[in-house]
Amino acid sequence: MIDRVMDLDDSSLLDVLDHVLNKGVMATGDLTLGVAGIDLIYVRLSALLCAADRILPSTAAQRDAAKRKATRRRTRGRTS
Repeated sequence: MIDRVMDLDDSSLLDVLDHVLNKGVMATGDLTLGVAGIDLIYVRLSALLCAADRILPSTAAQRDAAKRKATRRRTRGRTS
């Protein structure tokens, strides 16, 4: 499968890691603990691995959102 993602002849571990962080990887798994054929504990695990800028808003977007929010507050105060 990794052959389809990247050309292995020209890629290094750093290239693979960069690609994974840019695209993101989701890993899920199930864990069941039991005794004598009786399931006692069931746990579903999920992990997301990606670069922080993929899931967190940028500071510019935060500033723009704060300006819009402040403008709406001022506008509402005048009309009420």
